[in-house]
Amino acid sequence: MASKWAKRFIQMAELVGSWSKDPSTQVGAVITKNNRIVSVGFNGYPHGISDSAEIDERETKYLKTLHAEENAILFAKRDLDGCDIWVTHFPCPNCAAKIIQTGISVVHCPAQSEDFLSRWGDKISLSQDMFEQAGVHIDWLVLDEPQ
Repeated sequence: MASKWAKRFIQMAELVGSWSKDPSTQVGAVITKNNRIVSVGFNGYPHGISDSAEIDERETKYLKTLHAEENAILFAKRDLDGCDIWVTHFPCPNCAAKIIQTGISVVHCPAQSEDFLSRWGDKISLSQDMFEQAGVHIDWLVLDEPQ
């Protein structure tokens, strides 16, 4: 069962993710240090780029979009060594590389849905391998209370 802090930070990541204008997938990320929020981010187009996520084809949208983890890292504008990141969706390999490179030491993520795993399972496996090699701890959160 997740701690009170874990529930708060993953709820914050879900809230931040809801700010994304992407109609299909809203992702949020919160970076913390010692239970203090350092930065937040959600997936979306860079500032000044026409917000046409609804009309862009999938491949074009994917190329233009900054991921939640990337935005949180960029907005932090500080050293992230030893920080934690709380994400609504498990990081892709590109985001995993950035998380590792910044020195973030723990990735907290709820167990992913079967639908998400069916679409992204290969990338999740690659990201997990990268985190394990780099010594980044993965904390799979169990958020539902047992009945």
